[in-house]
Amino acid sequence: MSGAANRRIEYVFFTILALLWGSSYLFIKVAVAEIPPVTLIAMRVAGAAVFLTIVLLLQQKTMPRELRTWGQFGIQAIFNSIAAWTALAWGQQFVGAGLASVLNSTAPIFVFLFTALVTRHEALDGRKLIGAVVGLIGVILIVGVDALAGLGGAVAGQVACLVGAMLYAGAAIYGKRFAQVGALQTALGTMLWATAVLVPAAFVLENPLALSPSPKALAATAILSIFCTGVALLIYFRLVHTLGSLGVASQAYLRAGVGVILGVVLLGETITPMVLIGLVAAIAGVAMINAPTRQRQG
Repeated sequence: MSGAANRRIEYVFFTILALLWGSSYLFIKVAVAEIPPVTLIAMRVAGAAVFLTIVLLLQQKTMPRELRTWGQFGIQAIFNSIAAWTALAWGQQFVGAGLASVLNSTAPIFVFLFTALVTRHEALDGRKLIGAVVGLIGVILIVGVDALAGLGGAVAGQVACLVGAMLYAGAAIYGKRFAQVGALQTALGTMLWATAVLVPAAFVLENPLALSPSPKALAATAILSIFCTGVALLIYFRLVHTLGSLGVASQAYLRAGVGVILGVVLLGETITPMVLIGLVAAIAGVAMINAPTRQRQG
């Protein structure tokens, strides 16, 4: 299979990942109405761990035995779920959904900065930086420029949302070290760590056994757990190695667009000209970040 064909396959996976993570907000909104947030996240990661364990057994694969690798899984879990989701959930208590979406979409900017100034593990150029900025502008237009009016107020909540974005950036960069481990084992290892931390936290902070959620809330949680977490992480760790840290982080720009599309399809909403411009800008930013770098002829 040619390099161009392989690239197209990765873009298909990239689109699926954006759809899965973009739709997760819908399922969270349904489930969190009846299930407290820490318990919901604990159910999400625990269900994903069970799903990924079944996949591992069906594929007759095994987990790494090295303690060092398991320690790295723990660090990845902090970056990718435990600390990131906690920071975002805490911040959204004080920050509107629109502004939180914009702040959460700065992850590619942080990936670019960390890569350029610290890790230097990928080749960067001006086009990728422009793509990161254009994509962020697209998100702002999709969400609405009015969302930025809240900047400067509720500073602690806004900082928490930015910390969550920085942690996502760290996850995309740190995840590069698992190339030899495999996407399935990496996804399962991080979810096992997240389960070990978040399930006890749910019992300490909330009272899960006293809940009686409806079938709708349970169905939303199951979809969130299996598809938006388990399947999504399998794709995510694959793309970290094929598209790179900045490339996989750029799907953050498409998540807002997915929300718009779901609103049109499921709720009969209409797309305004400004939102359409934002969608085009977000897609253009993603394209600029992920377009292969041409080698100069010597």
